Formats: sequence, C-alpha cells, structure tokens
Amino acid sequence: MSRASKIVFKLNSLPYLIQKEKKITMEKTVLIAYASKYGATAGIAEKIGEVLGQEGLKVEVLQARRVSDLNTYGAVVIGSGIYIGQWLKEAAALLQDHEQALSRQPVWLFSDGPTGAGDPSTLTQEFRFPEKLKPIADQIEPRDIALFHGMIDPKKISFIEKMAIKAVKAPTGDFRDWTAITTWAKAIADALKK
Repeated sequence: MSRASKIVFKLNSLPYLIQKEKKITMEKTVLIAYASKYGATAGIAEKIGEVLGQEGLKVEVLQARRVSDLNTYGAVVIGSGIYIGQWLKEAAALLQDHEQALSRQPVWLFSDGPTGAGDPSTLTQEFRFPEKLKPIADQIEPRDIALFHGMIDPKKISFIEKMAIKAVKAPTGDFRDWTAITTWAKAIADALKK
C-alpha cells in the first residue's frame, strides 16, 4: 500500500486536502463518529450520514463513545465540537485509542464551533484542528480536515458558558452552513466511489 501523501492548499471552504492512496472496500460501512455537547455536531454528523446514504453508501452514525471496533468499517469520518481550542474528550479518545486502525483506513476529520458571519478559519484566527491532536492526525493522514460554523443556543448552555460567550462577544444562534457541509460530504462520497 502506498503511503505517499500530497498536501494541496485551497482558498475555499475546504482549507486543505491531504490526499493519499488507501484501499477502500465499498462493501463495508462508512462510520461517522462524533462528540457533541449540545447537539450541533450531532446534527452535522447526521447530515453527512444522510448525504453519504443518498450517494449510495452504507453509513452508520454513532456517538464517538459508542465506537469500539473500527475494523468493520471501510472508511471513517470523525467530528467534534471545539471548546477552548480542544475536541471533546470522547472524539479525542477515539483518535488516540484507534490511531493504528485509523492509519490503515480512509479518514476524514471535522470540527465545528465558530459562530458569526464569515469564514470559520478567519473567525478562529486560522485555527484548523487542536494542536494537541495534530501528531495523531499526522500519523493517521486524513484525506481532509474541515472546520464548520457551529451553533450556540443560550437556552442550553450553563451560566459559566454564557459569561464566557459574553466576554468574548461570540454571537449566539445557529450558524451551521448546510451547503458547505453537504458539499464536503459529497466530496467524501465521490472519493469513496472512485
């Protein structure tokens, strides 16, 4: 199996793409695993699963903490909400605990969290992925790492979170860009069907 990688920088909503050759067995299911504190990431994971299913792929959408064995999957998509620059512990643990298995599979990673108008990476001062997890991502060599807008529902968050949001002047509301998410999911489906 070739381990050659090529990084291509883009200016659109997909900031960079890591391409490599990995055998994809399409009889197997695509896993979409996620960690979501208040439901925004769960909604994104479900949308990705919906799009992949519409594209003819077998899909399973699971909370990251419910994943135990990755060997039954042909490809994996993992996502997490971002809190203080970090992934939620369930998603981070999935990457850490299954690093070797993930390095043998086609993998896509996504984060969500920034709110407000504009490019998510600009809103987060060019943040793409948690620094603490970059060495693991480097070993896994994901096909793509995406950053999507998130959602803040003031009715769901704690008092301390409300104070933090007020201090940084983060806009509240649902800023998820369903067009960008759908486009990204279709790109995954296209790669898996090649």
